[in-house]
Amino acid sequence: MSSISTVAKRKALLKKLLVAIQKHEKAISEALYKDFKKPAFEAYLTETQYVISDLKHTISNINRWAKPKRVCPSILNLPSSEFIYSEPYGRVLIISPWNYPFQLAMCPLIAAIAAGNTVVLKPSELTFNTSQIVTKIVEEVFDVKEAVVVHGGAEFTQSLLEKRWDYIFFTGSVSVGKIVAQAAAKYLTPVTLELGGKNPCIIDEGANLEIAVKRIVWGKFINAGQTCIAPDYILVQAKEKYNFVELLKQEITRAYGENPEFSNDFARIINTKNWQRLQAMIEPKKVIFGGVSNLESRYISPTLLDEPDLNSEVMKDEIFGPILPIISYHNENDIQKIIAHYEKPLSLYVFSENKDFAEKMITHYSFGGGCVNDCVIHFSNKRMPFGGVGHSGLGAYHGKFGFDSFSHKKAIVKKPTWGDVPVRYAPYKNKLKYIKKLLSWL
Repeated sequence: MSSISTVAKRKALLKKLLVAIQKHEKAISEALYKDFKKPAFEAYLTETQYVISDLKHTISNINRWAKPKRVCPSILNLPSSEFIYSEPYGRVLIISPWNYPFQLAMCPLIAAIAAGNTVVLKPSELTFNTSQIVTKIVEEVFDVKEAVVVHGGAEFTQSLLEKRWDYIFFTGSVSVGKIVAQAAAKYLTPVTLELGGKNPCIIDEGANLEIAVKRIVWGKFINAGQTCIAPDYILVQAKEKYNFVELLKQEITRAYGENPEFSNDFARIINTKNWQRLQAMIEPKKVIFGGVSNLESRYISPTLLDEPDLNSEVMKDEIFGPILPIISYHNENDIQKIIAHYEKPLSLYVFSENKDFAEKMITHYSFGGGCVNDCVIHFSNKRMPFGGVGHSGLGAYHGKFGFDSFSHKKAIVKKPTWGDVPVRYAPYKNKLKYIKKLLSWL
């Protein structure tokens, strides 16, 4: 079985999935805490409730999304009725990451099922407890021919990619995204790649710094910075830098206390390998706040770095952790040089009271999505597409955009047998002048 043909069946499965997730909501939160001490508030906001909201939205709209869309017919085809049909691709492979292991497994699954596909879901091996609860829920809801969860590490994932799929959806790093794209190319399999990048956060002269630091601290340090759309580095107007940094320090302390290691609101790094990778980015002479770490508990404190070199370890690739470089600029040329040093980011943020400056920043640079005077929150609106561009990703999803990503759009023309126009048929003698005249009117 390569598709779930009827919309009624898909809708029934999604309703059953909603009931199962609500039943296991506490267990999901506990699993997330066991995996990397994700706070209950963050588990609720960014994992379980986000998925539940996505499910309810999809259930409410699936009939309308799946219905053939009538379009205005071409004059050349008259008389006719013309439609776009949404058809499931078929067998879908979803490879989900560890940083939001419930949400980023379930939301693509929801979209794929809504579009009528069957799914093989491979969750991250790094979040064992959450992957187990995902498996339990999927087994409760779906027949194995509809959706199944499989487990394994990098070698197992490679073996999955060697098989032929009708669609592949991957969320993870740029380096692995390239491997996925290469494997998909063998069979010309369409893909969605949700990747990452170095997301700039620009602080303009005269920006509301008190609001900016609150929103940046939340957006950067939620999930201990292990968020693909978190601000990766700050570009602050030189005149504002001192005040901005001082307020940033105060806000971090207000949010997580004098010692964030004992805060119930601060998560841990996913594993030792990533802890070591992040630790190598912290140059002691550049630390202006934080810099405290504990390998045993995989803890790294919220850390601010002052003016790191663009070629330093922390500025080479996406940080994906609680380290925030602060870089000052004097003019827009400085901003241009720094942003152009990197590939297109997944997100860009600008804090400014100058509407013209903000508009210039979000239109001049190419990136997946972003915010003016906030960060991260664009992810929450299911009416907007979420995805990257260039090295930060390919394709988009959320809400109807997810349904469309997992659907092949078929163009269908329906013509009656009456009213046939003979001018298109051979022989074409003396017909060209009439066709030219007709087409000149269109």
